[in-house]
Amino acid sequence: MISVEVYQENGYDSREDYLNSLSEDYGVPIDAVYSLADVLGPDEDFDGLVSNLQDALCGGWFDETEEDDDDDEDADETGG
Repeated sequence: MISVEVYQENGYDSREDYLNSLSEDYGVPIDAVYSLADVLGPDEDFDGLVSNLQDALCGGWFDETEEDDDDDEDADETGG
């Protein structure tokens, strides 16, 4: 387990602060960051987690989510 000092040495208050920052920096939904972080574990926060987020972005994983959300809003506006 990584101690809070590691996050602080890298400019973050805590792991939560770091994960929130990744979400903002990469434009990835926070629940996706937390899910991936849970699967990989804290030992991968500064390596595997970042690599996986970059791979997901390059693969367009989050593009479909945004389009699906837009489609749902359009359906609500048209009543269907």
